[in-house]
Amino acid sequence: MVRFLVMDSSTDRKAEAVCMRHLTILMLILFFSPIWGEAANSDDGRPSCSRCDLHLCCNCSYGGFTSIPVVTDQALILNLSFNNISMVTQDDLTGHFQLRVLDLHGNRLAAIHPTAFDSLWSLEELDLSDNLLRVLNHRWFSKLEILLQLNLLNNPYSTLGSPPLFLGLVRLRRLMFGGPDLKELRKEDLSGVTNLDELTVHGNNLVRYDSGTFGNIWPLGSVTLSLHGPLLTHPTLAAALLDDVCYPETQITLLDIHLKQSFSIQPFKESIRRIRNLSVHNLSMSDEATVSLLALIDGVPLRSMSIVGLTLTGEGRWIPANWTDLRSMDEFFVSDVTILDVLKFAMTVQIKFLIQHQKKLSFINSKMFLLSCYLTKLMVNTQYLDVSDNLLTDLTLSYMVCDDVETLQKLRVLNISGNPLKSLSALSHLATKLTRLTHLEVSRTGYSTMPPSCSWPSTLRYLNISRAKLTTTTACLPKSLQVLDLSYNELKEFVLVLPFLRELHLSGNKFLRLPPGGSYPNLQTLTIQSNTLNIFGLSDLQSYRRLENLEAGYNKFVCSCEFVTFLRSQLVGNGDVKIKDGKHSYVCDSPLYLQGVAVGQVNLSITHCQPVLFVSVSCGVALFLGMLLSVLLWRCHTFWYLKMTWAWLKAKRQSQQRRRQRNMEGSEPLLSFDAFVSYSERDASWVENFLVAEMEEQSDTDSMNPTSPLTLCLHKRDFIPGHWIMDNIMTAIERSRRAVFVLSQNFVQSDWCRYELDFSHFWLFEAGGDAAILILLEPLSKDDIPKRFCKLRKLMSSTTYLEWPQEEDRRPEFWRSLRNALKRDDEQEN
Repeated sequence: MVRFLVMDSSTDRKAEAVCMRHLTILMLILFFSPIWGEAANSDDGRPSCSRCDLHLCCNCSYGGFTSIPVVTDQALILNLSFNNISMVTQDDLTGHFQLRVLDLHGNRLAAIHPTAFDSLWSLEELDLSDNLLRVLNHRWFSKLEILLQLNLLNNPYSTLGSPPLFLGLVRLRRLMFGGPDLKELRKEDLSGVTNLDELTVHGNNLVRYDSGTFGNIWPLGSVTLSLHGPLLTHPTLAAALLDDVCYPETQITLLDIHLKQSFSIQPFKESIRRIRNLSVHNLSMSDEATVSLLALIDGVPLRSMSIVGLTLTGEGRWIPANWTDLRSMDEFFVSDVTILDVLKFAMTVQIKFLIQHQKKLSFINSKMFLLSCYLTKLMVNTQYLDVSDNLLTDLTLSYMVCDDVETLQKLRVLNISGNPLKSLSALSHLATKLTRLTHLEVSRTGYSTMPPSCSWPSTLRYLNISRAKLTTTTACLPKSLQVLDLSYNELKEFVLVLPFLRELHLSGNKFLRLPPGGSYPNLQTLTIQSNTLNIFGLSDLQSYRRLENLEAGYNKFVCSCEFVTFLRSQLVGNGDVKIKDGKHSYVCDSPLYLQGVAVGQVNLSITHCQPVLFVSVSCGVALFLGMLLSVLLWRCHTFWYLKMTWAWLKAKRQSQQRRRQRNMEGSEPLLSFDAFVSYSERDASWVENFLVAEMEEQSDTDSMNPTSPLTLCLHKRDFIPGHWIMDNIMTAIERSRRAVFVLSQNFVQSDWCRYELDFSHFWLFEAGGDAAILILLEPLSKDDIPKRFCKLRKLMSSTTYLEWPQEEDRRPEFWRSLRNALKRDDEQEN
């Protein structure tokens, strides 16, 4: 027995363990099921991404994916940037035959299967930059025959590998590679690359470069090079690389260049003469290097030079450069200038050759507070001058033009935006002296008011005073303008007459309505976004004679029926004016229940859009239904029932009052008549000559049982004159023990009989069927009785009635039966 119990307990423990294990598994399934439901939709458990738009562009960036997610195989663009993907397997991209763009930028890619991209036959752009690829495999790209762009920047590979990586990419046009770990470039590395529109190479730590590596690439549209290290430590390597990519037709861009001594310029000694367009980003220069650079470019056919991010470490003593010949340079651009020792910096005027020949000059964000006329009078060829984002004021601006010498006579475009200017009068005084000025940019300034009138050159066509603080406009604005930009001010109206104006930009103000179109007969483009515009209509647009393009989105639109209908027709292109900013920018602000809804998606009901029509139709329908209901009620005798009910209730109330009065007095109900007779006036002769004569006189026909006379109530004789007829009928019925209905065709057609019958009909509900006696003067079926007298019709079906006999010999029996029916209770007992 003990053994048996031990075995049983062991079995229970095993069963309990199994149950606990199953329960644990079930809990894990329940816990992870939401994650699987959101991320997995395939048998292998891969995550999925369904963020694809109507153009089959799938943006799966910043999704936290650790592997390539499952995406529709119809996708054309797949953005997987900034995830945590570490590898691409053989099957991850299988089936994406239509994919054109694949972006894997900013992941943790360390491994890619050699055939991972084999199914991407239609791929045109591939971005593998900013990953952890230490070795590049040429098999990745062996099937990508139509690839146009490849980005391999900032991966920790030291070489491009062997065999040549790009050998099969015959259609490649944009190539970007390199990074901090790239050490060498061999001549065969670029085999197969014959011509490029764009080449970017980051080789800051490059230690080996085989001359001619880039030599076979032609034509070469633009080259961007980052060669900080080689320029400082391997000038021969840098010179060889520059010599391979510098062509007159090639735009050269250099990144992160630090020129400290004169020898830093030596790598450019040969290639600079073949460069026509040079751009440098993040350039740091000493005085020594600056003088050497100026000497190097002396007389070279350099057409344009752009420097973004210039740091000057010296004191500006560039006199040794003497007169550098830069007459071939048409454009000089410099922005974001930093002078480390600004107090010691003393740039002499001997460098006037830097600004004497250029047609386009830009000194942007250079901490410039004064541009004297001594310098501007040297700008004899300058047609474009940009001194935006500096420290020029109204006072220093006045020194820009000399009073005694013609200055900037060829200048057509002047940009002084982003300076602390406050007086439009001072600006107009300056502009008046620029006799060929056509474009003037003064945005992002401190202008808050306009003088009543101003003088401007007659040639001025374009004026930009956007992002200022203007609250009103005056006739100070020149009438010769063709383009005017007053965006992002604080304007509420604009009513000036500008007959030649073609473009007007008023976005970011406080306009409640469109400006009157009659003031701008030649206006073709109007931009008035982000105002407080509530509504505009066809008449507003028709006031502009030549308006073609309109941008009025992002306003506080009141979505009325007229506005919604009008704008929807304009958005689909039905009008003469094109809405250029798209449906998404037109959103309702009111009414409240439509707030945030795009106008193109609003569907207003007829009650909102056509209230008069709706009310008219509703009233017509209601009237028709009312008439139909009235006819139906009349056919069903509803009005009769209501009328009789009201009369009965009223008479009933008076009857109850009399009954209560009798109860208070302790008296019995007064019964004055043996029967109330209801008959037609046309049957009065029968009632008076036969019924009254027989009933109210003592009968002598039976000598053994003589009968006492009965008292009948006749309306013609017994109704009280002056009382309401309903009261007379009700009183007569109450004071009579029986009601006798003399039925005939005349009775059915008589209005009086109808009243009496109506009240008798109601009275029958209380008194019961025994109180009614029916006499048929002529053959009459129940169908001849109106249907509304349902009680009476029922009585004719269930109660025996008397028929007036036409034979003389049967009449005594008729009277005897009637008298028996009308006998008093005491007589019946006797």
